[in-house]
Amino acid sequence: MSPAPKNDISIIGAGPAGLMAAEVLAQRGAGVTVYDAMPSAGRKFLMAGRGGLNLTHSEALPEFLTRYGDAQPLLATAIEAFPPENLRAWSEGLGQPTFIGSSGRVFPTAFKASPLLRAWLRRLDAMGVQLALRHRWTGWNDEGHLLFQTPDGRLVVDARATVLALGGASWPRLGSNGAWVERLAAKGVAISPLRPANCGFTVAWSEIFRDRFEGQPLKGIALSFGPHTVRGEVIITRAGLEGGALYALAARLREAISSSGQATLRMALRPDLAMQDLMVRLSRPRGRQSLSNFLRKAAHLSPAAIGLLQEAAIASGAPLSSLSSASLAGLINDVPVELNGVAPIARAISTAGGISFDELDADFMIRRLPGIFAAGEMLDWEAPTGGYLLQASFATGAAAGRGALKYLGAK
Repeated sequence: MSPAPKNDISIIGAGPAGLMAAEVLAQRGAGVTVYDAMPSAGRKFLMAGRGGLNLTHSEALPEFLTRYGDAQPLLATAIEAFPPENLRAWSEGLGQPTFIGSSGRVFPTAFKASPLLRAWLRRLDAMGVQLALRHRWTGWNDEGHLLFQTPDGRLVVDARATVLALGGASWPRLGSNGAWVERLAAKGVAISPLRPANCGFTVAWSEIFRDRFEGQPLKGIALSFGPHTVRGEVIITRAGLEGGALYALAARLREAISSSGQATLRMALRPDLAMQDLMVRLSRPRGRQSLSNFLRKAAHLSPAAIGLLQEAAIASGAPLSSLSSASLAGLINDVPVELNGVAPIARAISTAGGISFDELDADFMIRRLPGIFAAGEMLDWEAPTGGYLLQASFATGAAAGRGALKYLGAK
């Protein structure tokens, strides 16, 4: 077993929160080592940027903060100290200027995560930050020293302060597997159960629908659950549905399924067409056209959308061909889709639950573990996609870094 080296600060987790904490600390001259179980840093960060790295959002800060729901008052101070404009300036300082997309989302001009991550790691290296990869944290020993399993065996580290930034439990193959929950719970830290967030949902599709339309999108739709409506698109999966519009409603849908076993999602396939307009279109003579061809031309519905109407009609016991123009128009913009489960957390974009904010002081230190700070997705918050996830991870990482500096200065 290796001896216990003395670090100023150990950071566990080389994602956005951990690396931002490292930067804040190194800027003030602290000796920092970042440990990560994976062979390279920022693996989930790179995955997040696979289709275009959505760093943050351009909307005004008061509205921006509302996206965090019940966690808004808990995250507000950290985000106000490192708001979206600061994140954009930070990215530009790494040679990665940003632009605002049509939806208000903010992306690096390069659109990818890899150039930004490479530049960031070069900066951290120049600042003296040490990166220890393939170091899996396994807890503490009886003296309170950090324990790691490494390719060379067990390592014990005596850190003056530690920042935990281990992520949630989504995409565990990229490193965030939630294994930290048991270690912190054993120390008496209150942790809300980890649950899927920004996730897909399961639907009992018919075999015909599933085989024909798996992987196809439903675009330009509106999804509603209770009083909440979201515009966008979803993808039909073999097991159900996933996609950005659905993710925005995921927290409410997840809780409804948790309490009652199911949730009815309402889907408007042509939300920009008024009921009267749809009725007029559908009242035209069909002639010798098939119903599917008629709906494609009259209502401009895709084959997948027509298939969804067929699914709803079968579930109701009334064939689609038996519906009047008025009933068909009503169904097109109010298709009920019964969600019967939540997709596995390993496939979710992010995680709900985590360390209760009641366990943290104002500096993101775990009260019952002096000198141990936590940041990022380990904490009990969730937000929709659109830049809010990364923004809060960066901001809480910076806040934990400042907190660790304050702690060291007070000792």
